[in-house]
Amino acid sequence: MIKEILLCKYGEIVLKGANRKYFEDMLCREMKKRAKAYGKFDIYRAQSTIYIEPLDESADVDGMFYAASKVFGIVAISRAAVCQKSMEDISRVTAEYIPAFLEGKRTFKVEAKRSDKSFALDSMEISREIGGVVLENCHKIKVDVHNPDVVVKVEIREFGAYVSAGQFKGAGGMPIGSNGRAMLLLSGGIDSPVAGYMISKRGVYLDAIHFESFPYTSERAREKVLELAKIVSEYAGDIKVHIVSLTHIQEELVKACDEDYFTLLLRRYMMTIAERVAKQKGCSALVTGESLGQVASQTMQALGVTDSCVSMPVFRPCIGMDKEEIVQISRKIGAFETSIQPYEDCCTVFTPKHPKTKPELEKVKAQEDKLPFEELVEEAIGTLYTVHITPEY
Repeated sequence: MIKEILLCKYGEIVLKGANRKYFEDMLCREMKKRAKAYGKFDIYRAQSTIYIEPLDESADVDGMFYAASKVFGIVAISRAAVCQKSMEDISRVTAEYIPAFLEGKRTFKVEAKRSDKSFALDSMEISREIGGVVLENCHKIKVDVHNPDVVVKVEIREFGAYVSAGQFKGAGGMPIGSNGRAMLLLSGGIDSPVAGYMISKRGVYLDAIHFESFPYTSERAREKVLELAKIVSEYAGDIKVHIVSLTHIQEELVKACDEDYFTLLLRRYMMTIAERVAKQKGCSALVTGESLGQVASQTMQALGVTDSCVSMPVFRPCIGMDKEEIVQISRKIGAFETSIQPYEDCCTVFTPKHPKTKPELEKVKAQEDKLPFEELVEEAIGTLYTVHITPEY
């Protein structure tokens, strides 16, 4: 019986210097954590590759493949068959294992990598011999060395040989936790889950803060946001979602301030609250889903006004993207259908008809001074409660 393993190739970790082991260890830990849901696996690394080897027949290789495809730091994954280090066994395994991967394909080529230089044949000789085996067992396929439908790979390593066909794209990026922790301002829209996914891809653990305005927003709106957090968590790992009520702040803004400034003032309250909660939770930055010029509160001047009330770095992964680009990523990570569910968030409540697009900070502060800013911020933070989101790998 042929034994199958998964080969997971690193991405930019290979460019690291003396601290490369730190990133490799972090990547292996994340892989082992996710593997627990799929049975017993031996997970180890060598030559810029993580090997995922099932230890018994009950191990769910398909499930582990899916889980590994969402681990940041991995750029490519292959299903591979284990061979003895002899051309006889490599040929036998190729004949039995590879045809299923070539069904419906028209062309292929063979690439061989011989890390073990003591192996009798060189890479070109291995490729020619295994190419012949494929042609003998797959009669409707042809060789195309320039643009093949499938690449059959033979790897001769120090401790074994492997045969695979086709390579699947991994999540890329950097291992989760390698670049600290940040607080994501998570709404129920399309943009903020994408921003969370993108900053996590750079190795950042996430907390999230969500602002609700009950009874103006519903419990279904809150459930929608928690579902979005769960979708992001499949890539980012555990996420604590901190939920804060803005109802009183919004009601006071309506009573005391000019309508044109509602959105800007609300954003300043949100940023201030998010920063204070972020510091409490050990986060070093804020993350938002804003895209420059997409709406009135996302002009350059408006962003300057909202950022001026915080000292913490604010990361905006979507800032230079248009809506279609953001939607494409939202679809890719499986968040889009949830994001477009028609449940309002706090930013759509009391929306001004003519919001300021080129605000002046002094005028915004003059409006802000009409209310007891610190008192309202602390009152809102007092409403905070936390929902712990654990992904189902």
